Amino acid sequence: MPRPQWNPNVLDANRLFYALWTTALFLLLIWGVYAINEAYALNWRRWGNHPREWEDWIGVFTYPFLHGDLEHLWNNTATFFTLNGLLFYFYRSIAARTWMLLYLLSGVGLWLFAKGGNHIGASGINYALAAFLFTSGVVRKSQLLLRVTLLVAFLYGGMVWWMLPIDEHISWEGHIAGAVSGLLMAIILRKKGPLPDFELQALASDEQLPEWWADAHPQHPDVIRQRELESNQTTTAEEGSTQDVQFRIVRKANPNKNAPTDGRGDLNKSQQR
Repeated sequence: MPRPQWNPNVLDANRLFYALWTTALFLLLIWGVYAINEAYALNWRRWGNHPREWEDWIGVFTYPFLHGDLEHLWNNTATFFTLNGLLFYFYRSIAARTWMLLYLLSGVGLWLFAKGGNHIGASGINYALAAFLFTSGVVRKSQLLLRVTLLVAFLYGGMVWWMLPIDEHISWEGHIAGAVSGLLMAIILRKKGPLPDFELQALASDEQLPEWWADAHPQHPDVIRQRELESNQTTTAEEGSTQDVQFRIVRKANPNKNAPTDGRGDLNKSQQR
């Protein structure tokens, strides 16, 4: 029976496709909204997030899709493309629910705690994604996700400064609301989604590695050693089964040749003489 082959390229291709199309869907929405609003002068920016104004509660859901100008839109697009792609690639099993929770919590947090104004833009979601990816890699026992944390820190570590009120035209409250939402979701969902690194316990001298683990790690030194041992055992068994068997025919001794004679035989011989 042929040994099943581990093909990580199939899984990687599925993850990449999933990450790209979900990211592209949101980007198409925000660019489409901006283009339609500019083309027909619909003044959709009035539907931003207005903190603690009940008549404008709908802005909690609409504000991430609205942007002030092309520079604002482009900056959020580039950041969202990277961060959202990382979320849906490395946290595929929980990415959709995580995104929805970050989207809702960042909007509600901004509506509850901001001082006022009309807040628009997807930067709140970007801060939520960055905080989730950074914190989740720290609290999970996974070297791969920790690398994602370091990547986010390297690329977007400077985002922390825009959580301070250094520019009145920037929604720093929205940034804080997003970052807090990402931090909370990373802690709450720390036991969901990607599993921690598998710790392989020491095996006895005569115990073999699990077949599923050996198939998944064909280049591991222990797997290579086990495959060589199996190959040597198979070769030895085949050689033993094909050895020629030699036979030798031995002539059976005459049972009467050394048989003792009785007295009558000797007497008859003497009489005949």
